[in-house]
Amino acid sequence: MQKRKSSIVLLALVIAMGGFLMGFDASVISGVIKFIEPEFHLSKIELGWSVASLSLAATVAMMFAGPVSDRFGRRVVLKYSALLYAFSALLSAIAPSFIILVIARLIAGVGVGTSLILAPMYIAEISPAEKRGKLVSFNQLNIVVGISVAFFTNFLIIHFSQSDASWAHFLKIREYNWRWMLGIEFFPAMLYFFFLLFVPQSPRWLIMKGRFDEALNIMKRVGDDESAIKMVNEMQEHISLDKTPKIKTPVRALFAPAMKMVLTIGIIISVLQQITGINSVFFYAPMIFEQSGIGTDASFIQAILVGLTNVVFTILAMVLIDKLGRKPLLAMGLTGIALSMFLLAYGFNAATYTLTDSSISKLPSEINAAQLIHLKNKTFNSDTQFKDQVSAIIGVEMEKKFESELITASIKMNPALILVGILGFVASFAVSLGPVMWVLFSELFPNHIRGLAISFVGFLNSTVSFSVQLIFPWELANFGSTITFLFYGVFAFAGLVLMMKLLPETKGKSLEELEAILVK
Repeated sequence: MQKRKSSIVLLALVIAMGGFLMGFDASVISGVIKFIEPEFHLSKIELGWSVASLSLAATVAMMFAGPVSDRFGRRVVLKYSALLYAFSALLSAIAPSFIILVIARLIAGVGVGTSLILAPMYIAEISPAEKRGKLVSFNQLNIVVGISVAFFTNFLIIHFSQSDASWAHFLKIREYNWRWMLGIEFFPAMLYFFFLLFVPQSPRWLIMKGRFDEALNIMKRVGDDESAIKMVNEMQEHISLDKTPKIKTPVRALFAPAMKMVLTIGIIISVLQQITGINSVFFYAPMIFEQSGIGTDASFIQAILVGLTNVVFTILAMVLIDKLGRKPLLAMGLTGIALSMFLLAYGFNAATYTLTDSSISKLPSEINAAQLIHLKNKTFNSDTQFKDQVSAIIGVEMEKKFESELITASIKMNPALILVGILGFVASFAVSLGPVMWVLFSELFPNHIRGLAISFVGFLNSTVSFSVQLIFPWELANFGSTITFLFYGVFAFAGLVLMMKLLPETKGKSLEELEAILVK
């Protein structure tokens, strides 16, 4: 029996590698943007495209992953998603132009959207009911682990690029640092593909195809015979019911007067989860830390702390969500998010930028120090003013290439405030908006419209996520760090007020009780 328990846990861990690859692929770009911006001469919107293109393709892929897997099987489609991850990693690593890099990121996005839907679906379909929640949560946990590993490998590559070791020179890590960051994903992607060769088909999918004996044999491998027979019989019954003719729910039913309250809550929380800036932090973490003047190496080290904080507080949320409830977690989390963003805005607002003889002498030799004499001992109270003045003197391309060094040389601020603000924000998000949103989506909407409603608010969530990632570099360049983070804090505070006013506590209530409360 213990062996069978281990078997299903091992299966869930293997399938959840799709979540790991998704988290890694989404966050590894954070270390890349510093290098591709000057190399490909990117505008701020183009830089945003290099990040957001993955989310765009993932949003489209999510709409087709389910139907395609119904035809070909969950395992088969997951194997192709592993190959997409591997191919996109190689194409990203050798990309000769910005267009090819974006195409590679779009291909990766198809893998992300596919694995994001199918990995938890497969785990849910093979798990016994009493273990389903814990086993499905492996996927979410693997996503945040993947994010952390991406931050760590980015730091290692930056560290190795400065090494004098012969192997580092042979692999040309210094010349191709960002290409190594993207290309290294090829190895876990191919490992995922290899492991999937030994994973059985989903028993539910086999029953959908009338292959009952195969489904029963698989269920016997992961549980006792009696439970396996019972689960297969239940699957047959449910699939038979699924095949009975149903009246298709029209889209206009979503906007019926009775749905006003529940749809309002769904829209608010789907927008709130992304508009408070979580993907700006995950996908641009080193860039944000560089704005505090700590330098490139330290910014990559602090990005690792972001990933570790995300993992720890995601685990804490999994422990607390059924004990404290959804609303208390949201209240604490949104309060923490707002305070953290206001702290970041305060920290950057207090910063000043002054180039002195001493700081100018420490700049890289590629910068013509004589040109900067006009800015010597001149103090700027805004990062945008300082960057604009430097760009006007040494040129936009030089300013982009050495932005971190110029800020480090001129800034006067407390970088500890920025670290505390970012880590506080990530912790607050991971324990609240991150996991709670998807739990609420599964609870708030009435049975007859749940599928349509979740698709609608999920699409809205992805659209806002894409937009936030796309415009973040442009926001920093045009509004500065202070205003950008202040915006996020205001959105969080407004969301806190609305959620406390509108959202009922859903813990311990049946779906029917919630429908009676919310659908008038």
